[in-house]
Amino acid sequence: MYYLGVDVGSVSTDIVVIDENYNVIESIYLRTKGRPIKAIQEGFKRLEGKFKNSDILGVGTTGSGRHIAAFLIGADIVKNEITSHAVAALSLDKDVRTIIEIGGQDSKIITLENGMITDFAMNTVCAAGTGSFLDRQAERLEIPIEEFGDYALKSKNPVRIAGRCAVFAESDMIHKQQLGFAVEDIIKGLCEALVRNYLNNVAKGKEIKSKVFFQGGVAANKGMKKAFEEALGMEVIVPKHYNMMGAIGAAILAAERKEKRTNFKGFEVADINYATASFECKGCSNLCEVAVIKCEEKVIGYFGDRCGRYSGKVAV
Repeated sequence: MYYLGVDVGSVSTDIVVIDENYNVIESIYLRTKGRPIKAIQEGFKRLEGKFKNSDILGVGTTGSGRHIAAFLIGADIVKNEITSHAVAALSLDKDVRTIIEIGGQDSKIITLENGMITDFAMNTVCAAGTGSFLDRQAERLEIPIEEFGDYALKSKNPVRIAGRCAVFAESDMIHKQQLGFAVEDIIKGLCEALVRNYLNNVAKGKEIKSKVFFQGGVAANKGMKKAFEEALGMEVIVPKHYNMMGAIGAAILAAERKEKRTNFKGFEVADINYATASFECKGCSNLCEVAVIKCEEKVIGYFGDRCGRYSGKVAV
């Protein structure tokens, strides 16, 4: 008996299969590359040979592409990233009080009390500190992103980097390189700058209490983890499946729902040819861009309109 969780984000699409005890049986990380449907289908092709449709008792979706994913695969529950990340963290440790989540394109903070979400904040404006920004800096320095954190830990004299903005941070890094500072000191300085940026913006006004979980792809960076611990003066815990927590939370929520009948459409979804187009709705001053999903020239779904004029015609 298994439950499926799908987290469709702007950078990655994460798919997990958990058992009734919430153990992760299978996890798949895929780059979304602006094509969430293709990413989901690729993930399902990998799962198709390992699981039967009848094995899946519930499906949950989350992430920015959760509604499209829910429609395509037949989800039983659709939840936002805040709820999904909190549920996954609490399933591992009921004493979690703060969740730091930094993904490919955004970052967020979630505070909890007695297992309940008390506050949260997100940053989707500036890329500083996100996975895509760190990938860019690693590429520019010709250092594998997997080794980025190790370099930071080698630093003895980190330099101060302006981390208030991604553009300023990169410019300051280049300037420090030209002055001859060691690469490891620049990288450690960058990690410290990005942590300051996070605490002064995303976490502004939030009381960070222990236990602290660090989730999202950036949690793999040992330099960022160390910089958070030094800035906060407390241990920061990186869970085993740190980069899959949204999908895990969605799967757990699917398992906990009261309705036991599933809407799951099956792994055969991987073999269906979908096409996506869009048009501008002129029904009001919002002028929403409405996405249209077609299967063999037949419209099967609308997404993106604020009022539900079109998407309301399709059960998501």
